[in-house]
Amino acid sequence: MNASISTDTQASGRRVVITGLGVITSIGIGVEAFTGGLRDGRSGVKPITAFDTTGFAHANGCEVTDFEPERWIVRQHPEELGRASQFSVAAARMAVEDAGLTEEDVRARRSLVSVGTTDGESRDLDQLVGMSIDGGPEEYDPTVARRVPAGRLSAGIVRELGLTDVEAVTIPTACAAGNYAVGYGYDALRSGDVDIALCGGADAACRKTFTGFYRLGTVAPEVCRPFDKDREGILTGEGAGILLMESLESALARGARIYAEVLGYGLACDALHPVAPDQGSIARTIEIAHRNAGVTPDQVDFVSAHGTGTKANDITEAGAIRQVFGEDAMPRTVSIKSMIGHSMGAASAVSAAACALAITEGFIPPTINHRETDPECAVDCVPNEAVEAELTIVQNNALAFGGNNAVLILGAFRDHRSAA
Repeated sequence: MNASISTDTQASGRRVVITGLGVITSIGIGVEAFTGGLRDGRSGVKPITAFDTTGFAHANGCEVTDFEPERWIVRQHPEELGRASQFSVAAARMAVEDAGLTEEDVRARRSLVSVGTTDGESRDLDQLVGMSIDGGPEEYDPTVARRVPAGRLSAGIVRELGLTDVEAVTIPTACAAGNYAVGYGYDALRSGDVDIALCGGADAACRKTFTGFYRLGTVAPEVCRPFDKDREGILTGEGAGILLMESLESALARGARIYAEVLGYGLACDALHPVAPDQGSIARTIEIAHRNAGVTPDQVDFVSAHGTGTKANDITEAGAIRQVFGEDAMPRTVSIKSMIGHSMGAASAVSAAACALAITEGFIPPTINHRETDPECAVDCVPNEAVEAELTIVQNNALAFGGNNAVLILGAFRDHRSAA
């Protein structure tokens, strides 16, 4: 689809573009590997090793097994950071390098670091609880205890890059936190408050979250198959996605490669139920995002769905998309969680990176493990194999416990469009 994009909603502020990506996932670390994983429909599923899974009937997940923190974390000792913070710091450095910038370039500008998370450093909390049970609080490892504050996910980036003129925030809106963080950065850039924003999400696999989903009966025994009639639930994952964003004027002035333009986003917190999604609230969030981005439903080329693979999520989310787009105009709706699992606060940030890459590379990622679409979902989920497509506008959904929903709209940047 080659629809034009309205700039009416952008007239009062600067246009914002994505010029750097840092991704750490179970199907690839870095832009090239991650893009290859998306195109190939690679699966990151493997038995969980992050903690002892004795007593669980099944324990597959999507862990990152080839991450070398010392390759990316050079200004501080990696062991001073918890695993989630290691992910966020490494992904931020990747994004800076991918954008063609140096540390000095970023330090010279007013900057924002905004990182979303579900668990913070709960993996370290798990370890501390175990120490306490075994020998009491006096057995706590001081190094592990110092790593616990979730603020380190953003503060670690500030320290690693040596930033001084910077705001650093960690956003804890559960599984929608990545989109929240990107939206926060978009607002700061658009208003001119900052010149560079490093935004996204990070989380590490931990016993607490796996056990919580397991006790809810939502962990799949083997694989995640969103929108499939035989889907059995989620697989927990881990990783990070950090987007480097700047104004369009800045990107053009330095001749940067532009992955995509951030057109707008929508947020809604319905607070109707601790865990159950609400169709009306999701639909409203989509409508708010479209309005703020200045787009109409018919312009959206595909939806990167939250798509967890649970019975309730997929039916409710598909219903909300149908409510907004209409029964006969549903865009292709995919879930990359079929490949990388549910990486919690990192999920929508990684999906945002996938959307930006899809726009740049001209393809729609597949929903793998698919056998037969659930008639109650009735979406074209691009089963099992990626498809080539020229994309103009892409929608990225994120839904979270407590009704914290966030929808991000990205658009292709065309050279012929004015920077004004």
